[in-house]
Amino acid sequence: MTTNEVMTIREMCDTFEVTPRTLRFYEAKELLNPQRQGQKRLFTRRDRARLTLILKGKRYGFALEEIRQVLNLYTEKDRGEEQMRATLKAYQDKLAEMQAEQAERARVMAELEDEIRFVDEQIAEVTRGD
Repeated sequence: MTTNEVMTIREMCDTFEVTPRTLRFYEAKELLNPQRQGQKRLFTRRDRARLTLILKGKRYGFALEEIRQVLNLYTEKDRGEEQMRATLKAYQDKLAEMQAEQAERARVMAELEDEIRFVDEQIAEVTRGD
């Protein structure tokens, strides 16, 4: 397939491992805009690029509205530079957020490990006392 060819909904589902319902949902949310041939949806190279970004965004924890805002920044005039810059900033912010969450989770896990040791020691003392 050349990069300019269209794909059917089945081909999109197979390629991106999504369901037709998922594609229709993204279309209803105006994130994808496939061409129509009667009842048939035909997805362009642009749709495939957008779906790639949508799926990455969802995987990284972005809300659909956040994804839409970045997708809508694309223009051929600047060859996508504004969109790429916004994507970079969003990714950097998300990574910093995830790192902060990871650090907090590590603190809580260490506290929980301390509590486990404490309760285990308490059980050992009670058992020895019998």
